[in-house]
Amino acid sequence: MFAVRGRELPAPTTHGDVVAEARGLRVRLGRRDVLGGADGGVDLVVRAGEVLALVGPNGAGKSTLLAALAADPDAAGTGGRVLIGGRPAHDWSAPELALRRAVLPQAATLSFPFPVEEVVRMGRAPWAGTVAEGDDDAAVADAMAATEVTEFARRPFSALSGGERARVALARVLAQRAPLLLLDEPTAALDLRHQELVLRVCRARATAGDAVVVVLHDLGLAAAHADRAAVLHEGRVVADGPPAAVFGDELLSRVYRQPVEVFPHPRTGTPLVIPRRTGRVRTVSGGHGAEGDR
Repeated sequence: MFAVRGRELPAPTTHGDVVAEARGLRVRLGRRDVLGGADGGVDLVVRAGEVLALVGPNGAGKSTLLAALAADPDAAGTGGRVLIGGRPAHDWSAPELALRRAVLPQAATLSFPFPVEEVVRMGRAPWAGTVAEGDDDAAVADAMAATEVTEFARRPFSALSGGERARVALARVLAQRAPLLLLDEPTAALDLRHQELVLRVCRARATAGDAVVVVLHDLGLAAAHADRAAVLHEGRVVADGPPAAVFGDELLSRVYRQPVEVFPHPRTGTPLVIPRRTGRVRTVSGGHGAEGDR
């Protein structure tokens, strides 16, 4: 680890190292406690080499927790603290933070019609003037290939569909090559194929040694691809562990206020989560088929 033009470069990490953490974190927006409360704050540890999924219903605090881990000033804690690389997040300068964490927000907007490749290349800006600057072309090419956007590299970002924009935004984050990736609902605008693609990319980055924190609404994706899942409910982490251990009928039914059933996939054993629904049976009346509720 050394400094370049006033920036301290990230130290190498190994699998299992703590890359970021929240300790007793409380975030209050307006008059509402979004994370934590009078009885305590949120604790969460993010480790290198793993995919951590933040799950929970709308308004549970997932995006706020992700933003706090990113040291976003709009999600600054009113209590507790966030550590990145073992130091309080606010101790790092903005350029140093950009070397340590890459953030994908829910919405990707640009005011100018930059070509796709230039948008992805923006992710390399933090490394300007460092020894890694020579990796720019390879990092951009690798990120575009991983997200399958190479074929429209010259198209303007503004001309893309919502799903294509989402993949380009992810490519920009990947090109940044920060050791901590913070992704807010990266699969929301994507079809089935590209949802799986994005989570496979997350898995690959974790296998390579990065720490990945991803907000997901699809519990099936979280169960299939995450090493850990933190279940949020009313601004608190109510469960944290491997999906197979924390995705239980009672907990999820209570958190989501919707009865669910959890059972293992018959081939892989991965937990499957489905809403418990009233069945429908086909009855016969007067010689004509009719459906009735059961």
